[in-house]
Amino acid sequence: MYIIAIHGGAGLSTPEDLGLEREKVARVALHASLQAANEILSVGGSALDAVIAAVSVMEDSPVFNAGRGSVFAADGVQYMDASLMTGHDKKAGALCGVTTIKNPIKATRVIMDHTKHVMLFGEDAQRLAEEHNLDIVEPQWFHTEYRKQQLEEAKKANVIILDHEKASSSNNSKGTVGAVALDQHGNIAAATSTGGLCNKRPGRVGDSALIGAGTYAQNNTCAVSATGHGELFIRSNVAGRLSALIELAGMDLVTAADQLVYDELPEDAGGLIAVDKQGNVVLPFNTGGMFRGVLKEGQLPEVKVWREE
Repeated sequence: MYIIAIHGGAGLSTPEDLGLEREKVARVALHASLQAANEILSVGGSALDAVIAAVSVMEDSPVFNAGRGSVFAADGVQYMDASLMTGHDKKAGALCGVTTIKNPIKATRVIMDHTKHVMLFGEDAQRLAEEHNLDIVEPQWFHTEYRKQQLEEAKKANVIILDHEKASSSNNSKGTVGAVALDQHGNIAAATSTGGLCNKRPGRVGDSALIGAGTYAQNNTCAVSATGHGELFIRSNVAGRLSALIELAGMDLVTAADQLVYDELPEDAGGLIAVDKQGNVVLPFNTGGMFRGVLKEGQLPEVKVWREE
């Protein structure tokens, strides 16, 4: 048995705010992300390889707030964060503040496998990625007209935009991408990647880079990737607490996830995806929508956007 679950950000108050064309492009990218992971899992590949493949597809899409679709910070630069964790050995890799790594999630694996550290930031993370022959691009490669206009709106309105929508809807969207997987060997893994907040301070780091806040994996509990208002997820230690509620409070995955998202986090805070080694999967969110998808062995992929789906 194997499972891959993905998210491409929560929020999305209405279809009108998102736009029909962006929604269509996002749904295609979500299917491609699931398929990339399925190609690995279906032949006995690892959950680790699967989540990296799934996230990389979303990083390459201009629709999601990660990799090529990353938002601009207040200084006009796109700073990217990401993290990765494996459940069987609890190894992890993370980075923050990178600007030239084409796929930041791939660099987190280099950090995990080839250093004694968990997290690197900025230029040193980029040097390590280049040393290991990852794709390095000019910062302009990440630029899109949509994100440029979004920054201009945010600056004019003096607000911080949380990804998919306009300055007038700035409290309604939370952008990140992530994946969790269970492989045929019974191992789980989680990965998360983001461009952060539009018009954020250049030095801001969100939950997507932090093990225990935005990403966590432990075989005897769950693998989880969060998406939402990063500061809230950091303060609540959301990913780590989900695991702890299972391990220490004896909750099942569904009960623990529902308690965190629907009872503890404020309304419109965001959501998460999680899987356990028994094959249970959850995708709760307390916003108008969340880009999300699931593919289980022997079943057709499911991709959804809105709460009502």
